[in-house]
Amino acid sequence: MTNYSKLPAILVLEDGTVYHGKAAGKIGTTTGEICFNTGTTGYQEIFTDPSYFGQIMVTTNAHIGNYGIDEDDTESNQIQIAGLVCKNYNINYSRKMADESIQSYFEEGNLVGISDVDTRSLVRHIRDKGAMNAIISSETLDVEELKSQLAKVPSMDGLELSSKVTTTEPYFFGNENASLRVAVLDLGIKKNILRNFEARDVYTKVFPAKTTFEEMEKWNPDGYFISNGPGDPAPMDYAIETVKSILSANKPMFGICLGHQILALANGIRTSKLHNGHRGINHPVKNIIANRCEITSQNHGFGVVAEDIQNSENVEITHVNLNDQSIEGIRIKGQKAFSVQYHPESSPGPHDSRYLFDDFVAMIKN
Repeated sequence: MTNYSKLPAILVLEDGTVYHGKAAGKIGTTTGEICFNTGTTGYQEIFTDPSYFGQIMVTTNAHIGNYGIDEDDTESNQIQIAGLVCKNYNINYSRKMADESIQSYFEEGNLVGISDVDTRSLVRHIRDKGAMNAIISSETLDVEELKSQLAKVPSMDGLELSSKVTTTEPYFFGNENASLRVAVLDLGIKKNILRNFEARDVYTKVFPAKTTFEEMEKWNPDGYFISNGPGDPAPMDYAIETVKSILSANKPMFGICLGHQILALANGIRTSKLHNGHRGINHPVKNIIANRCEITSQNHGFGVVAEDIQNSENVEITHVNLNDQSIEGIRIKGQKAFSVQYHPESSPGPHDSRYLFDDFVAMIKN
């Protein structure tokens, strides 16, 4: 780790709001859509979740970095967030399992951040005004110059990003002698999703995002999984067509987060950008089929349009968010296909929803 000193840094939002703080991570400039996560733990999983690609993350927990970095806690092979905004940035850490400090980790991963920011004020602002683009800099403190750079950053609305985070080559995960095989369409998969399949005696082959159904079918899988991922689902025609083909072949299918939105689009259900999204590990969801509530881990900035589902003849609602009544789960009538908007692998977070992996396995076997 290089010698670290608290150099000044600045955060400028798209609406002109400015926050001053101290440099965290690499000295430099970064841009992206700003959003916030309310989880009190799991910062490393957040940093490495491909669903956050292109986003500047505001952590609402007061201390970040205090338990260091452990390689086993990563959800992908690299840092995925575009930048970090936090209150207290802790370079010193106290966990025997940790491999390194957050500062050395960020320097290795070229991550630019800002600390010593009033994150309570910032989150209230984003919550009221909605998600917007932002810029962080610890090398340029000229607000007008930063505003000029920020004006060139494209909106997340309409932005296709899965092709930037997907695997470039197919790979396998789990025991090749497992009782079931599931083909995974990688739109930005998290490692803990694959671990949940492995724990249920499922061998997975992970395919690049633009792989066709015909190519995946050559492996002769027992079912298909459509993963989470970043960006706007609407322009992802390649994934929508693949899901349509899976449905036409009447194959068992399960989707999570972006995969949920793609399944909806493949059935004529529109998606839309949420005001500020759902990101945290304490979101209440009601399973209206089982008539029970579960506390869920969530990370998404887009959702499916409830009115379209209510008017659909072949899609039914299975789960509803109890905070805002948004749609959290659907299933296709007469077919073995379902999806949820949240993250049942929930690492970290409550394990209330892991039964969905069991449901998928049971669906394949039946």
